[in-house]
Amino acid sequence: MQLNEYMSGSIRNIMAKAYRNVLTNPREAKFAYKMQRLFEKSEKRRRQIRETDGIDVPPFLISSIATTCNLHCKGCYARSIGIANDSASDSKPTLSPEQWRTIFDEAASLGVNFSLLAGGEPMMRRDILEQAAEVKEMIFPIFTNGTLIGPNNISLLREHLNLVPVISIEGTASNTDDRRGQGVFKRALMSMEMLKSEQLFFGTSITVTTENLQHVTSRQFVEQLQSYGCKIVFYVEYVPIEPGTEHLAFGDEHVKQMETIMEELRTQYDDIIFLSFPGDEKELGGCLASGRGFFHIGPDGSAEPCPFSPFSDSNVAQIGVRGALQSPLFRKIRAAHALGWEHTGGCTLYEHREEIEQMAI
Repeated sequence: MQLNEYMSGSIRNIMAKAYRNVLTNPREAKFAYKMQRLFEKSEKRRRQIRETDGIDVPPFLISSIATTCNLHCKGCYARSIGIANDSASDSKPTLSPEQWRTIFDEAASLGVNFSLLAGGEPMMRRDILEQAAEVKEMIFPIFTNGTLIGPNNISLLREHLNLVPVISIEGTASNTDDRRGQGVFKRALMSMEMLKSEQLFFGTSITVTTENLQHVTSRQFVEQLQSYGCKIVFYVEYVPIEPGTEHLAFGDEHVKQMETIMEELRTQYDDIIFLSFPGDEKELGGCLASGRGFFHIGPDGSAEPCPFSPFSDSNVAQIGVRGALQSPLFRKIRAAHALGWEHTGGCTLYEHREEIEQMAI
């Protein structure tokens, strides 16, 4: 099966499951049904662009909209490369809300279904969230630490169901607080309780390591998430950005183990959508970065292969999404079959960052 067909089929399955999971909530069910119909049109649009222009439009984007964060998590990748800081004056420049709106509007017109919003802490950019919310043909999962979801943001989420919070935790309360700060786990749970009481669709993101793999995929833990009201769980394999933490990254045996676990979870729990990154890429013939399945837009608009491969030769604010998909760097990576390079766990391109950096020169 072709990659485009597989991904489109996967999106249809995700939306169908999301619809089934919210049938008891008329407002969410109506929204999910509407998005199903819109995504069918988006799929046709991507196919038409591929046939007429020879451009493969990915169904996903990852957009780092925030350059500030209210936490100091251990091993934070965004801080390590200078994306996130304590104040905007210390951070890299970012696009205006209007520029982000232009990018999202174009992405929707091309048939992009989702843009994951990251940072920094994206909840600190209410102005950009408000612009994204108005792009009704797309869904925006907001990867957040969960500490800033209060009454004002709940009101925004209630009004715009295409903004979907995804709260990051590390598994247990002690693990979360050890990495993110004292009391962060309790605050994240309070946010989940608020979202559940409002009957809003939300998810959880968990960084998976060799040490917490068994716990965060256990029946007890998953059913705990279920009780919190989580409808989607993202498992993200740890990338060893800090020296001395290589033992936390997956090896081949862990990758195989995770594949088996994901199959079991998807069979056992009908009311939760489970996604694994980059684990699911094996079914898709390799890494999905560089426009193959997604690409990353940095805070300043730079078009990058993925968040863990921050190299760029073009800017989306200047040449648009369509132009970025045809950037020389992305073409080189795809032509070199770099996305199928051998790697252990985590991110393919991060593991081969020296080679990608040379391509960007």
